[in-house]
Amino acid sequence: MYPVTQCGAHLTLREVGVDDVGALLAIYGSAEATRYLSFEPRTREQVGLIVARSMVSATAQPRTEYALAVCERGPDGPLVGFARLALGGQSAGEIGFALRPDRWGRGYGRELVSALVAFGFGPLELHRIWAARAPDNASSRAVLLGAGMEEEGRIRHHVQVRGAWRDSVVHSRVNDEAPPLP
Repeated sequence: MYPVTQCGAHLTLREVGVDDVGALLAIYGSAEATRYLSFEPRTREQVGLIVARSMVSATAQPRTEYALAVCERGPDGPLVGFARLALGGQSAGEIGFALRPDRWGRGYGRELVSALVAFGFGPLELHRIWAARAPDNASSRAVLLGAGMEEEGRIRHHVQVRGAWRDSVVHSRVNDEAPPLP
């Protein structure tokens, strides 16, 4: 499925383009924004490579990854985040997301996760969607629970970040058990 545009009340998810490198650097290059993510802040060159890879994967057949820009007020609005839904077989998908720190606390995280879940259960017809978060990330926990995802448990020493192993907490939502999306 290409191109993707998923609209919500305040945010629109759209395909990532080459002109998005600078705006994405404000997220992926920020120590604050990446504090709980599974990697250290990225350089402009690294963000450019992420965008290039995302553009290639967008037209792959079959498509197994949806790396999307998150924009305020429509697809031409300012880019304020990045969303990812990766297909993993067995009709399942893993989601990940990041927002600019100056947009935290506005309800965008919940809207973003709800949009990813709606896209996964709707057009992609997935059965299960899951996400992993850092155990100390209380905001991400609230976002995932607020979007109807259940906390499943902890994966011990799941990712190595900044030279140390870190656990992850897994959340999921199953299509046939889920109430309608908000």
